[in-house]
Amino acid sequence: METITLEQFYKQLGASGFDQDAPGYLLPDGITREIGHFNVFRNADLAGKRREKAVMPYNRRAYYKISLIRAASTAEYADKVIEVEKNALLFATPKVPYNYTPRGTNEAGYFCIFTDEFMVQTKTGVLIDELPIFKAGGYPIFPLNTQEVKELDAIFQKMYKELSSDYVYKYDLLRNYVMELIHYGQKLQPATALYPTHNASARVSTLFIELLERQFPIESINQRLSLRTAKDYADRLAIHVNHLNKVLKENTGKTTTELISSRIAQEAKILLRQTDWNVSEIAYSLGFEEVAHFSNFFRKHTAVSPLGFRNPLAKA
Repeated sequence: METITLEQFYKQLGASGFDQDAPGYLLPDGITREIGHFNVFRNADLAGKRREKAVMPYNRRAYYKISLIRAASTAEYADKVIEVEKNALLFATPKVPYNYTPRGTNEAGYFCIFTDEFMVQTKTGVLIDELPIFKAGGYPIFPLNTQEVKELDAIFQKMYKELSSDYVYKYDLLRNYVMELIHYGQKLQPATALYPTHNASARVSTLFIELLERQFPIESINQRLSLRTAKDYADRLAIHVNHLNKVLKENTGKTTTELISSRIAQEAKILLRQTDWNVSEIAYSLGFEEVAHFSNFFRKHTAVSPLGFRNPLAKA
């Protein structure tokens, strides 16, 4: 089993990855300059561009995907094999491998792909992986009636139209459309999937995520992170740091430090792109005593310097 990257995904569609000058480039103008990644497709538009069959091998993807399926199909998702007779809404997450095999020739329908960075919730404290629809063991695919297909088709049409617009806040609007799809799917779930019984381990994990997100967004150069290390969080939660690491590893697949660093790196990207603060001010706000330490941290997580990320044309 391998992990299919975004670039591999585009190449499978017959595109040339992220090379804007190459033939077959499928990304809208400016999208690679945004924080995270998003795109939406009409299946009919891709019918003649696929280099491979529509059958997807049983692999993980490095991105999220929501599909409005308009053909008879079979979906294998973790421990579930689901037969769809005609119409369905499918949710896919990087955490759980799946495959999808159409049994019909209907090229109608849509799908969108996005990364967790695109969907980061800086104000609500909700992380995409914490939503029931993307949890392992959930219900990832839903048969749809005629009215549900009509309603979902309208949402995808708005996404498709908005992506090519020049509206300055279109990515904020697209995030709202994605959340509308997610909530639509969650309303189709059985109640037992939406309100699972929380054990002590899951509660610790949830409290950590809430505590982490509560520190963001950074809205002033005088605001500074108060919790920076795994021990800081463990002390605030009144548990041993080793126990916190164990719980988070079991529930998220990542260590405490990895989760903290990932969120700080995400906030750094937002501040570099959306504010005029200098690098020193951003470093201070994120809890770094030295600009050099921040620069090394940022380069480790993004492969470019802070100034290189802020201005792609500048030397990293």
